[in-house]
Amino acid sequence: MKQVLLVFLGGGFGSVLRYLIGKFLNNTENGIPYGTFAANILGSLLIGIVLGLAAKNDTLTQNQTLLLATGFCGGFTTFSTFAYENHVFLKSGDFASFAIYTIASFIVGFLAVFAGMYLVK
Repeated sequence: MKQVLLVFLGGGFGSVLRYLIGKFLNNTENGIPYGTFAANILGSLLIGIVLGLAAKNDTLTQNQTLLLATGFCGGFTTFSTFAYENHVFLKSGDFASFAIYTIASFIVGFLAVFAGMYLVK
């Protein structure tokens, strides 16, 4: 039960932070989701750091990893919003934004995970 509570708390904090970042960075004029992109990339970097620390000589406990990686990063990053925003791009016929956003999210996201793990080596 303690582990469920840790995931719940971490997810709550991550979700609130993602909401705030989206509120301030998502561009309602042209529809570019800078906030979602930033949250997903920062979350990818953070999960790389957290899991890198967890793997490195057991620097983090299992409970700390659950709180930070599963909870916080799980609540902070969002695939569902990413998918919806891409749906909006496609529905409006903005294929260039769809392609750029999708490709940049995957490439930069993967690089951020690798960078996070590299930073804690």
